[in-house]
Amino acid sequence: MLSSRAVLRCLVLAWTLHFAFSTEFFKPFNVHYDHRALVIDGKRRMLISAGIHYPRATPQMWPDLIAKSKEGGAEVVQTYVFWNGHEPIRGQYNFEGRYDLVKFVKLVGSSGLYLHLRIGPYACAEWNFGGFPVWLRDLPGIEFRTNNAVFKDEMQRYVTKIVDLMKQERLLSWQGGPIIMMQIENEYGNIEGQYGKEGKEYVKWAASMAIGLGAGVPWVMCRQTDAPENIIDSCNGFYCDGFRPNSYKKPALWTEDWNGWYTNWGERVPHRAVEDNAFAVARFFQRGGSFHNYYMYFGGTNFGRTSGGPFIITSYDYDAPIDEYGLLRQPKWGHLKDLHSAIKLCEPALVAVDDSAQYIWLGPNQEAHVYQSGNGSVCSAFLANIDSYWTSTVTFRGQKYNLPPWSVSILPDCRNTAFNTAKVGAQISIKTLDLASPLSSNLKEPGESLSHHEVSFSNSKTWKALKEPVGVWGDSFTVQGLWEHLNVTKDTSDYLWYITRIHISDDDISYWKENEVSPSLIIDGMRDVVRIFINGKLAGSAVGNWVRVVQPVDFLKGDNELAILSETVGLQNYGAFLEKDGAGFRGQMRFTGLRSGDLELSKSFWTYQVGLKGELRRVYGLDENEQADWTDLELDATVSPLTWYKTYFDVPKGVDPVSLNFKSMGKGLAWVNGHNIGRYWSWVSPKDGCPRTCDYRGAFYDMKCATNCGKPTQSWYHIPRSWLQASDNLLVLFEETGGNPLEISIKSQFSGIICGQVSESHYPPLSAWSHPDIIEGKISINDVPPEMHLHCDKGHVISSITFASYGTPGGSCQNFLRGNCHARSSMSVVADACQGRNSCSVNVSNAIFGDPCRATIKTLAVEARCTASLDISDV
Repeated sequence: MLSSRAVLRCLVLAWTLHFAFSTEFFKPFNVHYDHRALVIDGKRRMLISAGIHYPRATPQMWPDLIAKSKEGGAEVVQTYVFWNGHEPIRGQYNFEGRYDLVKFVKLVGSSGLYLHLRIGPYACAEWNFGGFPVWLRDLPGIEFRTNNAVFKDEMQRYVTKIVDLMKQERLLSWQGGPIIMMQIENEYGNIEGQYGKEGKEYVKWAASMAIGLGAGVPWVMCRQTDAPENIIDSCNGFYCDGFRPNSYKKPALWTEDWNGWYTNWGERVPHRAVEDNAFAVARFFQRGGSFHNYYMYFGGTNFGRTSGGPFIITSYDYDAPIDEYGLLRQPKWGHLKDLHSAIKLCEPALVAVDDSAQYIWLGPNQEAHVYQSGNGSVCSAFLANIDSYWTSTVTFRGQKYNLPPWSVSILPDCRNTAFNTAKVGAQISIKTLDLASPLSSNLKEPGESLSHHEVSFSNSKTWKALKEPVGVWGDSFTVQGLWEHLNVTKDTSDYLWYITRIHISDDDISYWKENEVSPSLIIDGMRDVVRIFINGKLAGSAVGNWVRVVQPVDFLKGDNELAILSETVGLQNYGAFLEKDGAGFRGQMRFTGLRSGDLELSKSFWTYQVGLKGELRRVYGLDENEQADWTDLELDATVSPLTWYKTYFDVPKGVDPVSLNFKSMGKGLAWVNGHNIGRYWSWVSPKDGCPRTCDYRGAFYDMKCATNCGKPTQSWYHIPRSWLQASDNLLVLFEETGGNPLEISIKSQFSGIICGQVSESHYPPLSAWSHPDIIEGKISINDVPPEMHLHCDKGHVISSITFASYGTPGGSCQNFLRGNCHARSSMSVVADACQGRNSCSVNVSNAIFGDPCRATIKTLAVEARCTASLDISDV
């Protein structure tokens, strides 16, 4: 007879085997749609989706990202499928690591969420070459995204591969999997006109091809007004409340709500206020929308050379509700969570209305939409004030409501307000920067012990350097004429050397002196970065997107070597005719100032060298780096261009995400333990264009509330914890322009300060609406007081309350001030409820704090500090 412990082991083993081999995450269900919504298992649904791109995080991060999306109110996860990541070499597929699509989909399903799979296979997504593999452009006779047989054959082969893989893994809804919808093509309508009739034929073919694959779920084409009848056309944009699909038979879907924007090197960092984002979402559902996806809910990181461009930065944070490191961005995440809860309360009424809501005019810029079932059993209303400046008091069903400007109030029962998009009650979280420390104080040779006093700021002995040769260093070839960059590199490297020789005679030297002529190198057009070397020395550089270059040069008598380093910074990811878009040089290149006239270099013989010597030798690898000829770093050599640097470092303790600050460096690439964490560049953004305060009111555009003026566009670079070990982590940099590695710093990312500000006039917590006493009418929702919720990051607890006042406090987070009205119990009440805990809630009412000033609306303001918990289970 088996012991109870043995029985338990058998049960655990059985469950483990069941989970390993079973792919049925749901009871199999069908998905179709009508003119109102997606119909899932026979029921119309109002759905909130979270955009997460699996390669922009590590598999170790995926479960937490999915869990936080679900906690935030998402019922669907949406992702692109990245062709160039999955088929880097034609016919050779990669579904491992960050590209383990099946694992990602299964994690979504095991979390009880649905998935929208956007196969495309064109993605855009600010991803390198829009997701197309570069080998695709080399196929004879190919033209992308048009009625071209070569392209269509390749596209169909790849899309079939992905659909068949999902079928084989039983991941479609009718198989018990999470996939409820797929997408073919992507924003093709934006460029379709440039392809004429062939573009229209391509759209029809793509739709027919996708339907013919037998996926058994609806297909979408976003931004495609001529989508065929059996494909749903959907909206992408900052606002989609006015969107209507091209057929009454189709529901209104919002596949990309741009709740932030991407960032370019040398530019300001975009920010979108959550009040405006919430307003846009509420308006969409108010005016008949049924499926909404945040692009992005988590943006993540463009690891390696995956960022598109040109000039899109390594961070793809996107001002998303979950930031690049996987931490909650507050108040955005919390305020949108409340919005989702309010919309969910309205779902019974929203799906009950078969056609359109009842529209009620409430004023010149005010309106109501009422959703009510035929028998009147359920009723929900949205009251909107689309005025950009003024609060408005409106009368709806005999009751008055105050509507802030540019806001929507949601009334789940057509009477009581559950949520207003402009009234933010969620906490504010502020990342601390005071733990950042210079990397050099945390560095050592492998195997050495280290105290913080052993290595000083200026000590360079922990760093090693290696010079990258200028020009030819290995296998190269020489041909006549200038070849296009990508035709040579096939995007195997950012870098391509062009080398030729120019002879300068005595007559030329005399001509320059006699006529005060300055010889120059002229390039008609170049992209993205070019560095010009004369006889091994840097003469000048240029940056731009197909810009003209005029570079004065200083040649010597006799033969001179002209070496030009052409660099890509992300391949074009958007637009028509991508296969014709290249990099490097366009037009003519010539040398001016010779006595005999201009020298046409476009017809000269050039030697081509692909990539860097250090790249080929993998000097960034854990094993290979030891074989390179590293030398000790000399302080006077820290500004040398084209230099490799390496060192070892330990990791900050705990579970917090880790990042490196490269503000002291120029431009280059970085590897940690052999993983390419991306391009870095300390390009400073313009000093102006960032408002002191962000006014959420009125239509948003990408730079409306820009931040980070006058600072490097990106300074901090994410290193996933799963790529790190406790000590002896190898950091390797390739620095192009010169920088000081001794000033690189490392820190853990976490929210060190959290604040809350909730008044008596805020609404009851959304959870109260589902309480049995409220549902049964035993108490009124208006009898439930508002609540303040505070929450530290995982692994942290509220260590201290630095400010608490119930009354009339002033100021804002980190600058709160006690007002004339203040409850003496404020600090003790909040400390008792919150201190030592990861999260807490406090009722905002006189019953808790007493009434310090009658006939006055009181507010509770709190500032708290979060510190790492000694007990990691205390989360």
